Amino acid sequence: MSDSISVVGHAAIDFLFDVEGISGPNESNPIVDYQRFYGGGAANIVAAIAILGGKSQLISAVGDDFSTSGYEGYLESLGVDLSLLFRLKGEKGTAAYVFTDPFHNQSTYFYWGASAKLKELEPPEVDFVHLATSESNFNAKMAKKAKFVSFDPGQDLVTYTRENLETVLSNTDILFTNKHEIKRVCEMTESSFEDIRAQIDVVVVTYDADGSKIFTADAEYEIPIVPVKALDPTGAGDGYRAGFLVSYRRGYSLDVCGRIGATVASFAVGTVGCQTDLPTWDDMVVRYESHFGAFPSLDG
Repeated sequence: MSDSISVVGHAAIDFLFDVEGISGPNESNPIVDYQRFYGGGAANIVAAIAILGGKSQLISAVGDDFSTSGYEGYLESLGVDLSLLFRLKGEKGTAAYVFTDPFHNQSTYFYWGASAKLKELEPPEVDFVHLATSESNFNAKMAKKAKFVSFDPGQDLVTYTRENLETVLSNTDILFTNKHEIKRVCEMTESSFEDIRAQIDVVVVTYDADGSKIFTADAEYEIPIVPVKALDPTGAGDGYRAGFLVSYRRGYSLDVCGRIGATVASFAVGTVGCQTDLPTWDDMVVRYESHFGAFPSLDG
């Protein structure tokens, strides 16, 4: 097994709008300002892995505008492997449109674009894969092919059939969810949390400001957050997963992987945009040590 991490899911352009009010049916409100960022869960993760110094590969369906938008060149400049992209001629890329009013109420629209075509495509065979938010049929097929599977259903969990979800879970080595998603996973599969914990080697559950917990069959680790002034929480989960997976591949213990994940997440939330202030490994170590103490050595 190589040390590369393949990540399946969306590469999206995020349009973030500040509006005077959230419009209802047949209503209009002024846009105060807007910003455009590179996003999409899978692309956020491969970018973070690459900046940390890991080897990452993006498996995604992209449209003609992936190149013209500058996204392709940006990821190439980070060293992300794009050799397994599905480049779909005549298709538009994935995009997210988020409208936020002065009271932090939001209305979000997500355009799947080329990503919707994944259900018709045959996934490649890879060694170590992280299944981020993506088309559920493709993820189910991918899970059966990969040698090692990390899985984060995220907000796309509602698109899974029970069959697809159980197929992925039966092949999963690391499961990432938040506190709401793990409850939904149990309900959809008619399983208890203990059933899920017994089935999957490592289960990571995030609890917002209360940090995260890492569960194995016989151990549990509590991981606190790294407190910073959070300006945009949307990239926290992707940053956490990137930090966790890079350190896991390098051989760190699970509790250290969790702390590294929490540290990377603290960078992701400090600026607007999921990829605007991602840390290098050295940057991460400095902040890790300021919060958790001496950074552990793999030799000792």
